[in-house]
Amino acid sequence: MLNQKKLELSYKRYSKNFVDGIKFEDVKEYYEKSKKEIIGIVELNDSEKDHILLIDLGSIFSYYLSQWKNDVLISNENRADGLKQMQMVVFHQCMVQELYKVRYPNMRVRYTFREVIAALIHFTMYGWEKEENLLFNFIVDHLGENIMEANDKNKHIWFLLELYLQYRNKTIFGTSKKMYLAVKEKFMEAGLRYGIIPEELDVYDEVLEKWSTSSTEEIENLLEKMSLHHSKLASEIGQLGEFGDFRYGFYPFEILFLIHVRHKLGLYVPTQFENFLMNTPEAKMKIVDPEPYPEWDPLLRLIDHYYRKNYPDYIPSKHGELFQ
Repeated sequence: MLNQKKLELSYKRYSKNFVDGIKFEDVKEYYEKSKKEIIGIVELNDSEKDHILLIDLGSIFSYYLSQWKNDVLISNENRADGLKQMQMVVFHQCMVQELYKVRYPNMRVRYTFREVIAALIHFTMYGWEKEENLLFNFIVDHLGENIMEANDKNKHIWFLLELYLQYRNKTIFGTSKKMYLAVKEKFMEAGLRYGIIPEELDVYDEVLEKWSTSSTEEIENLLEKMSLHHSKLASEIGQLGEFGDFRYGFYPFEILFLIHVRHKLGLYVPTQFENFLMNTPEAKMKIVDPEPYPEWDPLLRLIDHYYRKNYPDYIPSKHGELFQ
């Protein structure tokens, strides 16, 4: 049973976190500090310190996370520019991290499997096929390595990846069904960490069995079940649960992706929802098809140009201009 009052109070905490907690002015100050460091390394072409550029990508991500929350939750602007910039940063974190896997094999990776899958899913919803394919290939090529560790407990992320595979007619380890179990088995055989990969996906298993149904009643029921599941977990905001974080806690992108996929395939999707979750500002952001690329962040552009200039093995260098 969903406690509606608890859900609404949790949402207030979620929104106020970016007013009283993580303040945009503080994040901007951190961004400006990184700006001086980035410009200094790039101007000196300092190859001994250029791994700091990878570290500083995190400050760019944080800046646009705060901007997105400020735009949507505080200023009530229906804008996804900050969110798009966040996904661009994650993409570049992956591309740059690969360059250091030999020089610094134990270097701490500053993105998570969850963030990479989120970027893949958003590229798909935005219609950014070139970047989507590059990121998917990166995931497959490095799955299980320290730069793409996938010992992840978040069931909605495994749901999203499996739905993506079925939608795009792709496979991982030869399958697009119950692939989280296939990954778990492969990791176990290879001596890789797998202990928190789930054994089942709760409501998401049912959705994966029926996501392409032609029944109006059935898909509405499935979407309502997903909303209820997400809402119950988001009610625990600030805890360690699946939707207890302040980044995506009330942003139901797993539901939005299912709606996107069905819409692209010409299948029925409801246009209105009665529940609280699907009427939050983040859930109601407008995404067009294709979504225009945002203007490049100047620091991200500097970093991208630096690696294109100095590292022949930098993946984007082999694929021309991206995100434009």
